[in-house]
Amino acid sequence: MSERSTRRGFAARPADAESWIKAPEVPARRTDDASAFTARLTIDVTPALRGRIKVAAFRRGVTVADMLRDLLGREFPDDPGEPS
Repeated sequence: MSERSTRRGFAARPADAESWIKAPEVPARRTDDASAFTARLTIDVTPALRGRIKVAAFRRGVTVADMLRDLLGREFPDDPGEPS
C-alpha cells in the first residue's frame, strides 16, 4: 500500500535536472502573431450564440479565438492616425 507508483505524474521531475535546465527553449507551437496578444476581452453572449460561434469555428477548422480575432481585425482595421 505504501509503495510509490512507477507511473510518471503530470509534473514529474526530470531525471537529469542539469541537462533539463540547460536545454534550449521550446519554440511556440504557433507561427502566427497570435502569441503576441496580451490583452483579454470578455463579452457576454447567449448560450445559443456561443453554440453557433463554436460550430462555425469547428466547420472552418479554426479555433474560436482565431476566428474572432480575424473578424475583429476585419471590422476594426489599423488606423495609422490612432495611438496603439
